[in-house]
Amino acid sequence: MSENTDIRGVLIGVTGARLLLPNATVSEVITFSMPESVPNAPDWLIGRIRWRGWRVPLISFARMAGLAEKEGELGAKVVVLKALGGNQRHSFFAILTQGFPRLVTVSESQLEPDLEAGSPPEGVLMSVKLRDERAFIPDLNRIESLIVLALEQAA
Repeated sequence: MSENTDIRGVLIGVTGARLLLPNATVSEVITFSMPESVPNAPDWLIGRIRWRGWRVPLISFARMAGLAEKEGELGAKVVVLKALGGNQRHSFFAILTQGFPRLVTVSESQLEPDLEAGSPPEGVLMSVKLRDERAFIPDLNRIESLIVLALEQAA
């Protein structure tokens, strides 16, 4: 008897790449609105947005990973993610995306390492191919740590 190892995932388009995340990490997709800036923050930390009573840090994954210097904000969406690090003050963070995320079913047989990708950029755990479509699996713990550090240094 074999176990079903399929998981629900979300493909998120960012400038220059796609991110593959477990569906369970996504809290909500909202329309981009101008964030409150964070003084002295790195350029990938766009600012803070208001969401359900929280002030959630909004990042540009493309800038963090060195994929793009600029991001289009016209028509952009924001994906709010649950932070997994257990920091009560930083329970959520958000990523600027291009277009709507796409739900996908990820099975072990359709997911393979992208051996042509080279070393992963900042914030990336692994480069993969899902049914021949290239994507990055973000290192959510590393991203959370970078956000917390940037916010502490900017305070």
